[in-house]
Amino acid sequence: MSDVTRILEAAQQGDPKAAGELLPLVYDELRRLAAAKMAKEAPGHTLQPTALVHEAWLRLVGNQNQEWHGRAHFFAAAAEAMRRILIESARRKAAQRHGGGAAHVDLEEVEVAAPAKDETQLLAIHEALDKLAAVNRLEAEVVKLRYFVGMSVEETAQAMGISSRSAAYYWSHARAWLYEEITGRKSDRS
Repeated sequence: MSDVTRILEAAQQGDPKAAGELLPLVYDELRRLAAAKMAKEAPGHTLQPTALVHEAWLRLVGNQNQEWHGRAHFFAAAAEAMRRILIESARRKAAQRHGGGAAHVDLEEVEVAAPAKDETQLLAIHEALDKLAAVNRLEAEVVKLRYFVGMSVEETAQAMGISSRSAAYYWSHARAWLYEEITGRKSDRS
């Protein structure tokens, strides 16, 4: 059992010091992932990696009813928190600058953990990802960890408790599904 899992279990059992012990264990990894993601954002982006990690942390520990079922669940929750923060930021910018509206995006040209070229692209990915989650929750979780957090296939597999081969398959299938959803192309597959 990892230290993270042990501390998460202590937090669920009501240990008031658990959150304070958890932050130093996960902060560097969350900061590294956020920095990698934000380094590729467009110049002039107002959200910084440290702010992204801090906001995600506040959302994670601020919810008193939150229960994490191990390391994988915690990192999935962190990925979801980061995704929501980036989406909220993109929506604010899109509403201010572009009057809203989503643009079609070619996911084949989107680099893993690469920034969206603009806020409308990120919003299109977000909407398609919500639809994917309704169809296949595991594939959606892989996308969140790979695209929004920047984890490798191996890191994603470890965080989710699945094999690297399964994570790679889910990633490949999800990318194809999202591409079809965003571009409006429908597959001939049944």
